Amino acid sequence: MVNPIEQGARPLVQPPWLDDAARARLRERAGVGRLASVTVEVDPGLDLAAAVMAARRPTDRWFCFEQPDRDGYAVCGLGAAAVVEARGHDRFHEVAEACRRLGRAARYDDVALPGAGPVFVGGFAFAAAGGGTPEWEPFAPAQMVLPELSFARQGGRAALTVTAMGDPDPVLARLAELRVASMPLIDPDPAVPPRVVSEAPPEHFEEAVRRATERIRAGELDKLVLARIVRVHASHPHDPAALFGALRDVFPSCFTYCVGAPGAAFVGASPELLVRREGARAQTVALAGTTRRSADPAVDDHLGEQLLTSAKNRVEQAIVARRIERALDPISVWVTVADRPVLVKVHNVQHLGTPIRAQLAEPLPALEVAGRLHPTPAVGGEPLEQAARLIPALEGIDRGWYAGTVGWTDLEEDGEFCVAIRCALLRGEVAHLFAGNGIVADSDPADELAETEAKLQALLPLLA
Repeated sequence: MVNPIEQGARPLVQPPWLDDAARARLRERAGVGRLASVTVEVDPGLDLAAAVMAARRPTDRWFCFEQPDRDGYAVCGLGAAAVVEARGHDRFHEVAEACRRLGRAARYDDVALPGAGPVFVGGFAFAAAGGGTPEWEPFAPAQMVLPELSFARQGGRAALTVTAMGDPDPVLARLAELRVASMPLIDPDPAVPPRVVSEAPPEHFEEAVRRATERIRAGELDKLVLARIVRVHASHPHDPAALFGALRDVFPSCFTYCVGAPGAAFVGASPELLVRREGARAQTVALAGTTRRSADPAVDDHLGEQLLTSAKNRVEQAIVARRIERALDPISVWVTVADRPVLVKVHNVQHLGTPIRAQLAEPLPALEVAGRLHPTPAVGGEPLEQAARLIPALEGIDRGWYAGTVGWTDLEEDGEFCVAIRCALLRGEVAHLFAGNGIVADSDPADELAETEAKLQALLPLLA
């Protein structure tokens, strides 16, 4: 396999994107039912997500996944050369197998850049059966898309991959629609102010917390995560590109993501890594326990110290770390858990986080490692079986992809997935915002409600 990036190909900063040699290489590789692709270097200064957003068609699927503070890290995709979907408890395994089958006869450039080359992008719902309400219809319980056009960037290098299943000419024609672009801005002063409505009264959430703590004190379970929904009704359709761009600017240390489908977009900025798999190495983080931020550095440090010494939050955090360690142990040579949690600070809140690393006994696909970890007690509960029964009964909402996972995997079965929190489902003029909290024995209903309000502030000011 050739590696055009390591050969020092000259960066391209504008269309036509592929030269004649690359186009000829794609046509030579293509065949009926066979995955073929080419990868070329592009200017790392381009706004890759903006290029994808600007070129999307109304019928397209698209994907943007960035963490700017990590050397400009980005993986973005446009169009669908193939779509893999599944539902049920084996959906991670089934999708991994389907992606492997599609990649068996693939012909592509070997590029040493995370996310470059043919990649599958998408995500998984929180529950095995996925969202059942009409709002979630475009998003299957498990859905990974092989983009026709995809970008990757990190550490001052960027690449464009063009992928076809069969005839490459329609995909090559799409390059004419791809252009250098910038992200649109959110309207700071709409003519008609948006209307914000909680799906259920706040008292409903507080009552759910009370009922959950009763079950926990009775010994039925150790922890339960409860969520609520707030809807923002605007006078015109919400723009996923503008929201994604704003989140990326405000939360550069988070995984900013947008999974787009015809008529819908799932957008968020998550501080929580579910898994990063590179060969036999796997990384994750146990994230649980939250407090607010302050503009005063002294107050902010004090809030962080209180979080580090909070018995309630340390218990909640330890539950998550223990479960992740147990999930990784059977598939690993060793698992290392940090001795104590650290503060993970984002724009509006700070969390307790414990880094966890593992050496896999076999190179299990990133998708299957994600399936073993999902859902962590940070978004579900402990024990999971009891929590899974109680969550829908107490919440009374359809989580859909909220608290699921979003990310990508390549043909080497490496990849990266974050936990889909701090997010909104955009459907036309309505944005559905989600926020949840971990409940333990001494959780206070009023405090837990206030914490969800703090988490909603990640997106609510941008949409309302």
